[in-house]
Amino acid sequence: MDHLWVKTLHILFVIAWMAAVFYLPRILVNIAEAGHEPAVRERLLLMARRLYGFGHIMFGAMLLFGATLWLHYKIGGPWMHVKLSLVALILFFYIACGKMMKKAAAGGTLPSGKALRWFNEIPLLLAIPAIYLAVAKTLG
Repeated sequence: MDHLWVKTLHILFVIAWMAAVFYLPRILVNIAEAGHEPAVRERLLLMARRLYGFGHIMFGAMLLFGATLWLHYKIGGPWMHVKLSLVALILFFYIACGKMMKKAAAGGTLPSGKALRWFNEIPLLLAIPAIYLAVAKTLG
């Protein structure tokens, strides 16, 4: 497969995964604020479970195409280690969201909606430097 196609597919799956990373905590906010409305809560939990599964599939595809770029096309360098560390932190964030979702599904309580809104900003703070590193390397 051509280098540009691999890069294109990698970027596509990064976008899809990040959509799940950004939206799952927002669903958690809605679950926390649903209160004692069981129908609303169950619907949100269903959406969260489906999104969490979708995110895992998108992460796997992103990882496959990213590893192809890294290993086959020799794209990398010291900047790559920093970028991959940031991606790992975003993945840990996503897994933490999944654990909160499972806790809520089991009847546990979530942090407040306000706390979850602040929590929702973490992946943005991690994604900005990761994107900057990739763009700076591409332009440099």
